[in-house]
Amino acid sequence: MPSVAALLREPARPAAVRRQRMAPWFAVGTVCFGAFMGQLDASVVTVAFPALQRQFHAGLAGVQWVSLGYLLALVALLVPAGRWSDRAGRKVSYLYGFVVFAGASAACGLASSLAMLIGLRLVQAAGAAMLQSNSVALVVTSVPGPSRRAALGVQAAAQAVGLASGPVTGGLLIAAAGWRWIFLMNVPVGLVGVVAGWYLLPRTRQRAARGGTDPGGMVLLATTAAAAMLAISSLSGLGVPAWALAGCAAIAVAAGAGLWRWERRSAAPLLDLRALATAGIAPALGGALCAYLVLFGPLVLFPQVIIDHGGSALDAGLLLTSLPAGFGAAAVASDRLLPKRWPNRRRCSAGGLLAAGCAAALAVPAPHAVSVVLLGLLGVGLGVYTPANNAEIMAALPAREAATGGGMVNMTRGIGTALGVAVVTLGLHTGTLLADRSAGPALALAALAAAALAAAWAGSHAVRAPAPGATGSGQPAGTDGQR
Repeated sequence: MPSVAALLREPARPAAVRRQRMAPWFAVGTVCFGAFMGQLDASVVTVAFPALQRQFHAGLAGVQWVSLGYLLALVALLVPAGRWSDRAGRKVSYLYGFVVFAGASAACGLASSLAMLIGLRLVQAAGAAMLQSNSVALVVTSVPGPSRRAALGVQAAAQAVGLASGPVTGGLLIAAAGWRWIFLMNVPVGLVGVVAGWYLLPRTRQRAARGGTDPGGMVLLATTAAAAMLAISSLSGLGVPAWALAGCAAIAVAAGAGLWRWERRSAAPLLDLRALATAGIAPALGGALCAYLVLFGPLVLFPQVIIDHGGSALDAGLLLTSLPAGFGAAAVASDRLLPKRWPNRRRCSAGGLLAAGCAAALAVPAPHAVSVVLLGLLGVGLGVYTPANNAEIMAALPAREAATGGGMVNMTRGIGTALGVAVVTLGLHTGTLLADRSAGPALALAALAAAALAAAWAGSHAVRAPAPGATGSGQPAGTDGQR
């Protein structure tokens, strides 16, 4: 029986791969499998909400927990997974992440009840945390400094391709074979990712020093996020008594305050608040949260609106494709099309303002063709914003903590995505209470526009460079890509 050390040993790439001039980009391409897989799963699930409501005889407020449960578990696990990866090795964590995610996806496709499906989604989230906490870190430690923003753009584009493929793929699968296949399709993608990662990803060269864990911080973070989402879900029609709603809100506030105090005193904090303050990246992380709220909100909103008006899941998927398609195109091309002299902060401001304007314009009733254009431009704005914001964050962190930093980036994305689900569901439920079919979508889109403005403001704030002697992830350093 193999030892634990053997199971955690990172395999070297073949010499023929290592010597290739394109070896760093082979690593980026492999990382894109995970980025594609995670976002495909996210967008497919939202298109399946109406089918899940029919299958399990549940309302939207209950079915949304297929997405929210996954996202909350992801939020709680991303930073611990990133910290463990920085110490044990990013490649081995990434490979095992594929295995767990693909196995859990197969189990989700066989779930016999809504509760079982939600529970299996928590396991799926553990695999996704191992993937996502490493995705940004593997890019910035594999690609030379001058090419890193472009590489982050490619990785963001892979996420966008996953998002773009999800609505149409989900609509086709649900129409042809049923909702179970939206999970089962992850299995072959996961197998390809494991094989590609084994041969194409570099071993970890710079590892963080061994240190303690922070289970208390993880419990408090999960409690804060879950209680807050339960409170919002209760307001969205979950059907719980008022005392339960008040209790959830009180627990969220108390756990949040406890998390703040705990992390300031912890010897090995889950969220290093002092490091965040020193690097000055807290506003940029807030911007990442708002950007993903805006990106994910329409993926929940438009399937509900279109199906309520007599359309199908495929109709919703075709309409929504323009949003992630615009995101992917801008993430890849903005580095070439925008003036080279524009700093990341200006790119963030421009992208956030464009997204805010498009979200506000979508609240005005218009033909589908106009909505397709506006959703595409909304994606363009977020595609300009996201790589620039990520580059700012990672440039402020030491290379040895790249996966931990990537985990924080993806954790804030996860919170933003969960809020996108919850805020849109709350807006739609409010419209139902007002007996006005147009009020719910308008309220949801107003919230998305406000979040985009907040992202523009947050992205315009500079982060601090690493202290002298520290090697920033955004600086030319490390030779991970050569191993």
